[in-house]
This record gives sequence, C-alpha cells and structure tokens, in this order.
Amino acid sequence: MRAMEISRSGLDVEWRRLEIIAENLANAGTTRTALGEPYQAMRLVSGPAGGFAAQLGRQGAAAPAGVAVYGTQPTNLPPRLVYEPSHPHADDNGYVSYPGIDHAGEMTLMVSTARIYEANLVAMNIARQMYARALDLGKR
Repeated sequence: MRAMEISRSGLDVEWRRLEIIAENLANAGTTRTALGEPYQAMRLVSGPAGGFAAQLGRQGAAAPAGVAVYGTQPTNLPPRLVYEPSHPHADDNGYVSYPGIDHAGEMTLMVSTARIYEANLVAMNIARQMYARALDLGKR
C-alpha cells in the first residue's frame, strides 16, 4: 500500500500548487491586499516528507515516505508599473504598481503541475490494479 500513499502525497502537494498558481493569476490585477500592501506572487515549496536530512541519512532499504508541503514563499518579482494617474493607488508620477506576474509563465507552470497531478493519478491507479491482481492470485 506504500505506493498509493506516496502517490496520494504527490496529489496533495500538486493540488496545493495549483491553488497557489490560481491565486497568483486571480491577483494579477490587484494593487493592494486587505492589509494595504502590494500583492506578491507566491511559490509553493515542497520536498521529501520528513525533510531532506532524513532522506540523506536513511538506509537504502528504507522505503521513501512521499512528499510534503514545506510552505510558500514570495517570488520577489519586481512590480509592473502602469501609467494610470487617475487610479487611487497611483504614486506622485501617476504610476500604479501591479504584481510582476508573468501570465505565460504561470500558465506554463499550471499545465506542468496538472500533468504531474495526472501522473500521480495514473500511478495510484496502476498500484491499485497491481494490489487487486495480487489478491486474485492469492485466492487461487
């Protein structure tokens, strides 16, 4: 059953990554958050469950534990300045700072993440089929 648990952890991580990408795209035109700060695009930080040190220190016979979300971090992209002197958030020169989100890059990352999600689904289904086949063989 370990293969299904690992695939499930991958599904959870990639679903969360899709949520972060969708949030970035939804806020591409946001000049201020509820706290009054400029919106910063975020990236999901993920890696092996249990941490990298645990993976490096474990013995070769131990089974991998899947992946986990470590958190999110801002991309630190420079803002996109647009000349809109009538906008309420315009600076003294008439420029409004929008998040420096690259739509094409975000969409590319979204497609890639969706493919990884699909690959985890396929792996989970194959593992389920293998376990079912093993049970059938055991009945004979």
